[in-house]
Amino acid sequence: MVVSPVGVAVLAAAEPQGIGDMTALRILKHLLYGRLQVLRRFPPSTMVTIKEAIRQSEANHMGELRFAVEAALDWRDLLRGVTPHERAIEMFSQLRVWDTQHNSGVLIYLLLADRRVEIVADRGIHERVGEQGWRAICSEMEHAFRSGNFELGAVTGINRISALLAQHFPVQGANPNELSDAPVIL
Repeated sequence: MVVSPVGVAVLAAAEPQGIGDMTALRILKHLLYGRLQVLRRFPPSTMVTIKEAIRQSEANHMGELRFAVEAALDWRDLLRGVTPHERAIEMFSQLRVWDTQHNSGVLIYLLLADRRVEIVADRGIHERVGEQGWRAICSEMEHAFRSGNFELGAVTGINRISALLAQHFPVQGANPNELSDAPVIL
């Protein structure tokens, strides 16, 4: 289905406000954001830096980190009112971050069109850190991203999460790499 930005604005204006996060501006942003916006903010050199930060991080704890960035939601998810948090949970499952031996997987998910960072953590680490701990890291990353420092924001978030994982899940014996360290563009 091809929908013009004007058509989307008209459709969104016809919808009652307050249903999910669906507004004309949000829909327009999601229609205009694409892979190019991801590559401008996260060029290949930055993706290599993120991968290396994750690799180094995981040498210090028994946790597993994944980093995923998505330009925008597709129109079906927009019409359903999918929030960045709901999408992050979906990606947590699809990327199998929940499937770690110590229940210590953590996903950093960025939705560029909404300018949101979400951290979804498996129950083992979430019980120890809590929602406020994750929200503080998200806020720090979002601040760096607003300043245009995407590589710094990503690496800062990885390092902060790594410190928490090292505190609560220190290396003990064999430390296999259960998930890919490579960041994912969705």
